[in-house]
Amino acid sequence: MYELKSPFKPSGDQPQAIKKLVAGIKKGDQYQTLLGVTGSGKTFCVSKIISQFNMPVLVIAPNKILAAQLFREYTNFFPNNSVNYFVSYYDYYQPEAYLPITDTYISKEAMINEEIDRLRHQATSALLSRRDVIVVASVSCIYNLGVPLNYLQAALHIEKNKPMTRGDLIRQLVKIHFKRTNSDLKRGYFRVRGDRFELMPASGEIINYIEIKDQNITAIAVLDRVTRKRKQTLDELVIFPPQHFVSTQPQRDEAIKSIKAELKERLNYFEKKGLLLEAERLERRTRYDLEMMKTIGYCHGIENYSRHLSGKLAGEPPDALLSYFLGKNKRADFLTIIDESHIAVPQIRGMYEGDRARKQVLIRYGWRLPSALDNRPLKFNEFLDRINSVIFTSATPGPFEFKHSSAVVEQIIRPTGLVDPPVEIRPVWDKTTNTTQADDIVKELQGVVSHNQRAIVNTLTKKMAEDFSDYLNKQGFKVNYMHSDTKTLERAKILTDFRRGIFDVLVGVNLLREGLDLPEVTLVAILDADREGFLRSESSLIQTMGRCARNVKGKVILYGSEVTGSMKRAIDEVERRRKKQLAYNKKHNIIPKSITKKVETLIDIENEE
Repeated sequence: MYELKSPFKPSGDQPQAIKKLVAGIKKGDQYQTLLGVTGSGKTFCVSKIISQFNMPVLVIAPNKILAAQLFREYTNFFPNNSVNYFVSYYDYYQPEAYLPITDTYISKEAMINEEIDRLRHQATSALLSRRDVIVVASVSCIYNLGVPLNYLQAALHIEKNKPMTRGDLIRQLVKIHFKRTNSDLKRGYFRVRGDRFELMPASGEIINYIEIKDQNITAIAVLDRVTRKRKQTLDELVIFPPQHFVSTQPQRDEAIKSIKAELKERLNYFEKKGLLLEAERLERRTRYDLEMMKTIGYCHGIENYSRHLSGKLAGEPPDALLSYFLGKNKRADFLTIIDESHIAVPQIRGMYEGDRARKQVLIRYGWRLPSALDNRPLKFNEFLDRINSVIFTSATPGPFEFKHSSAVVEQIIRPTGLVDPPVEIRPVWDKTTNTTQADDIVKELQGVVSHNQRAIVNTLTKKMAEDFSDYLNKQGFKVNYMHSDTKTLERAKILTDFRRGIFDVLVGVNLLREGLDLPEVTLVAILDADREGFLRSESSLIQTMGRCARNVKGKVILYGSEVTGSMKRAIDEVERRRKKQLAYNKKHNIIPKSITKKVETLIDIENEE
């Protein structure tokens, strides 16, 4: 089903890793771990495994930029299959919250990125219409995402030469939340000229054309978005709704009754407790939402009523992206890859409690009905119940992976013969020369830039990343910074520009760690490496040091006034791997080569006004 395109053949530790992991999946092992060092070709190894099975694949990454990089890699490996990108579509997100101490209500604010929303719809549409689908997702894939069955049932199935009136098609499109326009088409809009329909689906890549004559569908085609010329003629067409929260009129009618009943019960509770302000607040807000749902079939924050709209019981798990993989089956017939699992697994485990704590405050003070608790991410055990064959991939697997995996397969020998970079420890402040870590880095960077190479500087805070970037800029370096406040698509552009040499030094905090594929980087400098904690733990240091492991000239400098336990353990593990790699190279007469990789845009963005 999957057609893997690659000029490479498995080498180094890859053949044995592929063989063991494939055998484990066939045997029915639920959890396996691929312990692969940076640059060992874990994605290629996983791609070889994917190509041997005929089932959809979910790849979970711990952050959006790593997801974007994996999306590009899997797209290159499987150009003839459906590879999709599914991450949170917010450029800015302020969740709804209430602070009782200051009596401050914070309404939900969000800036939705239309491009990412388009890619999300592309992923769900693909899952419901074919099986050769790979979805690269962030942990947002465990959040509530409507009801897949409603989404599928609401889809319009148009066939050539079938009866259809102009009015019926207009009503059907409006019913599933398409909007009519007489101006330029956008995602989720349609335009009618006589008996000719043009609409842009939620996936937004194309324009669908439908022609009706004598109450019969006479033509279906795909049009070029610019020239409006026919690119392809079709015999049938499936049009999916432009939003994931879809409900029918009977469902909305039942939901409104159910919401009113819950509201009455909650108001009685508040009145008995003498909480009149909370009662008034809840009644006013809920009745407004009900009126919007009754009038236009939708309201702001409709996801908070998802339990009523879906007909689920209180406490029942929501339908997340995983439900689109399951479809009508309750058995997990798909492969799950959890990349950089030492970060992703704790993220998935922690999402539910954080979301619940915030919502409980809103419910207690009358901002939301108790049923809002069911608009939530999956609990960790619910997530585990929905997946079957899982491969964890990481250079530093966590406790969960080691405890539950039936096999931990090491992939330490790189196909290129590259060994882990040497590590130097230098003082934060050298008393003898009266120089600081900043002075020392400037000297090192001068050598890196003179050889047209790249460097990463890792700081402890976002503010420090910005300040140090300004400092290096004043020293004459072409530099940029990247941290969690950097927008999703901008992060992808920054990394691409970094590889292209538009700037030479990248400063950051936590994003410059797991999985970033930057072969041009020859220096990684970690400031304040002796500050024990999450950002300077053993696994964090190993992951950050690995960013220059794809270049034969790679070198790591740790700046610290002392050698902490985490520093010692990280350096010892690197030395263990280096010895094994050097011995293998010597035995097989291998001369290490830097990885060469074409510079590509991580996500293809459509330019929209």
